[in-house]
Amino acid sequence: MAMSACQMEPSIAEKKVEASKWFCSLRNEICTVFEAIEDAADDSDRPSGRFNRKTWQRDGGGGGEISLMHGRVFEKVGVNISTVFGTFSDDFKGHIEGATENGEFWASGISVVAHMWNPHVPAAHMNTRFITTSKSWFGGGGDLTPLLPDEAAGETFHRAMKGACDSHDLNYYKKYKKWCDEYFFLPHRDEPRGSGGIFYDNLNSGDWDHDFSFARSVGRAFKEGYSKIVKGRMGLPWTEEERHSQLVRRGRYVEFNLLYDRGTLFGLKTGGNIEAILMSLPPEVRWP
Repeated sequence: MAMSACQMEPSIAEKKVEASKWFCSLRNEICTVFEAIEDAADDSDRPSGRFNRKTWQRDGGGGGEISLMHGRVFEKVGVNISTVFGTFSDDFKGHIEGATENGEFWASGISVVAHMWNPHVPAAHMNTRFITTSKSWFGGGGDLTPLLPDEAAGETFHRAMKGACDSHDLNYYKKYKKWCDEYFFLPHRDEPRGSGGIFYDNLNSGDWDHDFSFARSVGRAFKEGYSKIVKGRMGLPWTEEERHSQLVRRGRYVEFNLLYDRGTLFGLKTGGNIEAILMSLPPEVRWP
């Protein structure tokens, strides 16, 4: 979309400020919604959860904040934000677009991972980020991982993601769904991690406002779509056999994040906070 003569493209400094402010705002919104879900649950065995926040600083520049909750609906949920900057190592900068010359980077984003007590409530993941090197772009997405068969949950989640995509470009959903299906796949098991969602990277259409608006829509769609799924399933009865099946399926989640996940690699290669990077791992898991 062409800009009018009276419109000014934000400077890179302004873009960084606006993006990092949004990720913080979205963190607050998601934490508020998830705590309200905790309060609405009818479970006398465990207290209603609240997020505990902890800040961290990165030696090479920047830092972030971990928001972690263990509750009666959410067995473990993390909503992390970070803004980091510095220089990529020589062995890693060649893997990042626009970083081959001097390796300098700036990155800000949000990451959400939820693991639930009730086996009928799917696990979920979402992240969006803004990265600058000699180039700049948005990336991220969200995906759902039912640990018991649940086609309806997948349909609800995909409907939310498609709505976010269609409001910006009718080609986005098909493209980013396919990207997600290919990315969140475990080659060593020849199976997908879950029911998918959308995944995108290197989004720089030439219209920063449009791209930023899309990133915001993805975050809101995740918040609303996933909350609807949780509320509709958190009161369902479950058995110990179903709980065992849930814990075994969680093993697939762990395998993907430790073997293939780009976000894990990025965090480790840029000197990120280990606790924040491995926040995605579930608190309990089994392998048969």
